[in-house]
Amino acid sequence: MPDRLAPRPLPRRDWLGLAGFWSAGLAILGSIAGMAQLPKPRVTPEASSKVRIGNPSEFMPGSEKILSQNNLRVVSTSQGIAAMSLACTHLGCIVQPSQDGYICPCHGSEFDPNGNVTGGPAPRPLKWIQVSQAADGELIVDMAVEVQAGQFYQIV
Repeated sequence: MPDRLAPRPLPRRDWLGLAGFWSAGLAILGSIAGMAQLPKPRVTPEASSKVRIGNPSEFMPGSEKILSQNNLRVVSTSQGIAAMSLACTHLGCIVQPSQDGYICPCHGSEFDPNGNVTGGPAPRPLKWIQVSQAADGELIVDMAVEVQAGQFYQIV
């Protein structure tokens, strides 16, 4: 006599049907979760550290240009072309030209025309930045690459 409280045994055919149903449901949920991630990019683009500053003919030997949009000072001499960052090495404020070189308006650091510290809280001289030339001949400054002070790029 069957017990009223005991569970009824599940026939093998019904068990296989339920297992298939749940497997298909999990596969559909996994697919939906995977497709939900498609609109999100895996790699976020970063701004390039390279800046095009113009043709070498724009920088005649003996000239100096301040590129305020990039916070750069570009100097052209008979030795070549060099670029110096105008970001103060203390806290990153943009230095301003003064009679003796450059002065930081935030905390008063002072730099000579070559970026060497002459006063103030700045711990290091201003960074000299790598200058190179693109295949089309235009000059490129790579803001991420620091070079030794006084290193000039020879135009080819």
